[in-house]
Amino acid sequence: MTSQTRSVLAVALAAGAVFALGLGVRQSQALFIGPINSATGIGYAAISLAFAVGQLMWGIAMPIAGGLADRWGPRPVMVGGALLVAAATAATPLAHSTWALIVLVGLLAAPGAAAIGPGILMSAVARWIPETKRNMATGIVNAGGSFGQFTVIPLAQLFIGVAGWQPALMILGGVGLLAVPLVLWITQGHAEHAAAQPAAPAGSLKKAVSSAVRDPSYLLLTAGFFTCGFHVAFIATHLPGVVASCELPPAVSAWSLALIGLFNIYGSLWVGRFINGRRMKLVLSGVYFARALIILVFFFSPKTIPTFLLFGCAIGFTYLSTVPPTVGLVIKFYGLRYMATLFGIVMLSHQIGGFLGAWLGGKAFEASGNYDWMWWADIALCLFAAAVHLPIREAKVLAPAPA
Repeated sequence: MTSQTRSVLAVALAAGAVFALGLGVRQSQALFIGPINSATGIGYAAISLAFAVGQLMWGIAMPIAGGLADRWGPRPVMVGGALLVAAATAATPLAHSTWALIVLVGLLAAPGAAAIGPGILMSAVARWIPETKRNMATGIVNAGGSFGQFTVIPLAQLFIGVAGWQPALMILGGVGLLAVPLVLWITQGHAEHAAAQPAAPAGSLKKAVSSAVRDPSYLLLTAGFFTCGFHVAFIATHLPGVVASCELPPAVSAWSLALIGLFNIYGSLWVGRFINGRRMKLVLSGVYFARALIILVFFFSPKTIPTFLLFGCAIGFTYLSTVPPTVGLVIKFYGLRYMATLFGIVMLSHQIGGFLGAWLGGKAFEASGNYDWMWWADIALCLFAAAVHLPIREAKVLAPAPA
């Protein structure tokens, strides 16, 4: 099958659907923190630690999975990742201790989700997509993750209400298996395509990574993405706890998270189009500054149902809209050849932030009974990220892909 027989939109939508399933199933796990704690008595901070390990392992696994995909091709890596997410999610009801939960949520499901993350997906479909449409395709793939959050999280809440939390997790595991046939379609003919390309020089991946970690602009981009991980993981993991502390119904958290996903679809698609011909570092700086303002307004607003829903809409527009310009800058810096690995390293910084956002949220709540200090930390980090992108030296044209 040649690139002419495939629609760019169809390929991007299929990749977005894979990301939707992986991210949707993974983000839905936050709805189960309360039921798991009630059923097992593990403790809120211990469960938060398991989810924080998941955030960290997602980041650690991203460059590893990217390197494996760059070396051996994306198909086996992505299929294995989808199977890990499905199996670990379905087996989570069997976890009755902190360590069991860490293994399933942190050491199995998270690396599986990393293997079907946006970096590898974009690397896998890049050969089907011309350069002029690549930013748009990145926006579609990223919006797919948001669509998964918008659809899968309310479904998970429905499954909990109808069948109970243990069967709901097993059903979610089954839903995750739908990613496998999509991966097989996306990667069809990849081996033949790779065989037709000139072989990369020995050690070129190592040289690319070595060059990147000495590049101040790449390091600034990586440092800024730390904030995104802290912010996203804190909200995804602890927004249900914030809602509960305000004595509002659990459905408010499910719908707030769903609205974050819905409005991030618009944000991702808009950013994917907006960055064409513009300085991506300025777009990133603006997105982080907007987040700081949104969180500040939310913090001082009365915590009512409309407040949470409006917060979901506003923060959702900026939630993952950092991904298309971040991917775009990595491609501008170094081209496509090792994009999965180099973006994976940037994602590692993102997930170190995610680990701290998920873990410290639980610690802060147990220590003070609220999340006030976490919101202030989030605002400060957003302002840091808005500033740290400004010194990045951004080329006007894309870096040529090395032969």
